[in-house]
Amino acid sequence: MNTRITQLFDIKYPIIQGGMVWASGWRLASAVSNAGGLGLLGAGSMHPDTLAEHINRCKQATDKPFGVNIPIMYPEMDKAIEVILREKVKIVFTSAGNPKLWTPILQKEGVKVTHVVSSSTFALKAQEAGVDAVVAEGFEAGGHNGREETTTLVLVPAVRQHVSIPLIAAGGIATGRAMLAAMALGAEGVQIGSRFVATTEASVHEDFKQKVVASGEGDTLLTLKELAPVRLLKNHFFEQVKALYDAGNATPERLRELLGSGRTKRGMFEGDMQEGELEIGQVAALINKVQPVSEVFKELLTEYTSALEGLPQG
Repeated sequence: MNTRITQLFDIKYPIIQGGMVWASGWRLASAVSNAGGLGLLGAGSMHPDTLAEHINRCKQATDKPFGVNIPIMYPEMDKAIEVILREKVKIVFTSAGNPKLWTPILQKEGVKVTHVVSSSTFALKAQEAGVDAVVAEGFEAGGHNGREETTTLVLVPAVRQHVSIPLIAAGGIATGRAMLAAMALGAEGVQIGSRFVATTEASVHEDFKQKVVASGEGDTLLTLKELAPVRLLKNHFFEQVKALYDAGNATPERLRELLGSGRTKRGMFEGDMQEGELEIGQVAALINKVQPVSEVFKELLTEYTSALEGLPQG
């Protein structure tokens, strides 16, 4: 499977694992890279020293390319960049912020930079900032989304019309068929998050993995737009958020007060399924079991090939 994305990152398959907070540690990233994709460490939930440890553990666990995801607006990301440069990581995905901030600094040191966008406007800005590729992430995704709620099906071809750099599709992709569909829309690779949360190598709490597996259609909702839009599984914390909206009291101040600090860690990493913030994509409804990364890759690639061969001819 040869695309500009496989060439850019020197990987076998154009499959990138999302650099998700609390889920994307060295075990997951190295397993994805060893399977032929691109594993990403999620720096958003790591202190700089922790990130350095995960980078070094990843180097020991794989001789394949891997990278780090940097959510720009998070605290200590400047120190995370220092760690990345010191440890000579050669691939960085940036998100949730202005790509102009770090792209020139990283590229000067030979780092390939990809930025995550939620609109064609932001994709053009990322291209103007000089990034090597963009990820077009539809609102089906679990992480930081666009307020416009543009679906992947609409976003990917729209971005493709506006930029010439390599394009990766994300949001609602967890199967080989979805991967093929994304490529048909103009993507040259896919970024998969939620499917890799439900793997044995993901560092989230086992109870969260099981809740993802047990979820169905309609069990997630995009919310907290006044702060940073995220898609959450419904639980008691979610109902508290909904109550603020229903009462017309969902101001940024009230939402920050309710959210507090460490809410995502409490849910996804520590396993509080009622009071924690549980970020996951809509596609959780299609995930039915927790598997090793190697099995996920086998299923993705088998289904991709089968779907491609099964397309109507002529």
